[in-house]
Amino acid sequence: MLKPSPLHDRTEPLCHSMLWKEWNGYASVRAFDAHSESEYFAIRNKVGMIDVSPLCKHEILGIDAGVLLSRVFSRDAAGLAERRVAYGLLVDPDGYVLDDGTCAKLSPEHFRLCTSARWVGWLRRHARGLRVKIEDSTDRIAVLAVQGPLARDLLAPLVDFELGRMPFFRIRPTTLAGLDIELSRTGYTGDLGYELWIDAARAVALWDVLSEAGAPLQLTPFGLDALDVARIEAGFVLAGVDYFGAHTVEIAAQRSTPHELGLGRCVELERRIRFIGQDAIERELVRGPAWALVGLQLDGAELERLYAEHGLSPRFGPCASRSAVPVYAPDGRTHVGQATSHTWSPILKGYLALASVRAPFGQLGTQLRIEHTAEYERRTVTAQVVPRTFFDPPRKRTTRAPQQRAT
Repeated sequence: MLKPSPLHDRTEPLCHSMLWKEWNGYASVRAFDAHSESEYFAIRNKVGMIDVSPLCKHEILGIDAGVLLSRVFSRDAAGLAERRVAYGLLVDPDGYVLDDGTCAKLSPEHFRLCTSARWVGWLRRHARGLRVKIEDSTDRIAVLAVQGPLARDLLAPLVDFELGRMPFFRIRPTTLAGLDIELSRTGYTGDLGYELWIDAARAVALWDVLSEAGAPLQLTPFGLDALDVARIEAGFVLAGVDYFGAHTVEIAAQRSTPHELGLGRCVELERRIRFIGQDAIERELVRGPAWALVGLQLDGAELERLYAEHGLSPRFGPCASRSAVPVYAPDGRTHVGQATSHTWSPILKGYLALASVRAPFGQLGTQLRIEHTAEYERRTVTAQVVPRTFFDPPRKRTTRAPQQRAT
């Protein structure tokens, strides 16, 4: 039986669609209404909020907390500045990705690791001999993500510091309308956004405060369907869809290295404490990765012609697809990979995909063929390799100067 989120008492009455999805043992809303377009456009044009409490959270406490995380995380956690957040990977000894997530340094002896899966036992095995305590805080910490171009306008009047000056990928404690929270400038939509971390027992109160304050800005709750479209536009990978953790695969060929996922920027090799899998990753850099996870832009004119043959206009639903489809070389016959996430982008007006292809076919500008089904008939259409970050507005990272008070 699925567990209710700490915010279930607020999300359940609003879920008119009755569309729910299992996420780490919790019942999570897919879409609040029958279609998720309005939720998507709230993310991109106004402001939306989503309950992401099912994120797996690990508290690492103690004098050696940074040492442990530097051993198991691809980023140098020991060298991370206080109140910084870093995105990185857990890797096995052979250099293959187990999971991805974020590491936040809350204080010199307190880090928080957020991942797709729970890793408490694994962390404890690698913590032997270190002065650390590891806790699974998934159930006791609720998280609300506030995302969209008006996210700062919503939150700034509610917190006790100058939010406009808060840099990207930072976290800090604050008081919001009398509620003690941690606020991070992070998110999974590729837009301006924040995540609010609070004791699960106070989560409903936080939802109510935000709902009231956000009403003039048309704050819209959104679910996982809208989030999925947004994260594909942002080029963000999803564990179990765009890659499989090395501990879950059935055959060795299903594993991926950080560089095969295009996440080499998240691997810090110049460091005092070497991490698990670093030797294997350094060897791979000599020979080069065998695969590349790329962005694909499908040819719109070809899609229109494909549907026109059946007397139809292109039909793209509001939901992204997580069903992998084959990708071929330009000859349309040689299989070179698979598109693992694909969607129509309402804001970019194009059909996009994230795909893993053999490295020689991953160069920008390469013309490939991707399988597409129209009226039950499978055909291939042209898809060009493009930068994977399809949508990357400057507002996601920029700060805002404090407003001058009238005199």
